[in-house]
Amino acid sequence: MPTWGWIAIVVAAVVIGAVIAWSAYNTRRRKGLQDRFGSEYDRTVSDAPSRREAESELTERQKRRDELEIRPLEDQARDRYASEWHNTQAKFVDDPEAAVGDADRLIQQVMRDRGYPVDDFDQRAADLSVDHPEVISNYRAAHGISAANERGKASTEDLRTAMVHYRALFVELLETEPAETANA
Repeated sequence: MPTWGWIAIVVAAVVIGAVIAWSAYNTRRRKGLQDRFGSEYDRTVSDAPSRREAESELTERQKRRDELEIRPLEDQARDRYASEWHNTQAKFVDDPEAAVGDADRLIQQVMRDRGYPVDDFDQRAADLSVDHPEVISNYRAAHGISAANERGKASTEDLRTAMVHYRALFVELLETEPAETANA
């Protein structure tokens, strides 16, 4: 076989090897993102123009989250917030509209104390999705109901659903399930 034939075989083998390595890397990266973000991965992929753009967005979320100084709550703050949540839930019976608004504000206060930026809802949801992907869809739904409530467009059942969704995120943000929220 001539020398150029051997060179062509080697080049083809290198190209095939590179394609296989690149494919394996992408598969590993995709699997890592799917494991990390769960259903948030699927939601982001369905909303993005392409899978590559969605995966790039999720990777950027991880990088942004890594730059934040997220900290656990002090025991005193955790107890205070648990008490506030208990009061907010109790308020639901007499004034569900106000209770949902209070729950939204309480979530933001806890986030702020933990070190999450809270200026923009979409950024809040993106930041939370890195650490709490299993409840982020609940948070989006609850926030949507809260916004509908502000426009007078939420039923009592919608408001109850929002409280259940807010509670799921609240418990995650506290990092323990306080006795006050366990039975609500």
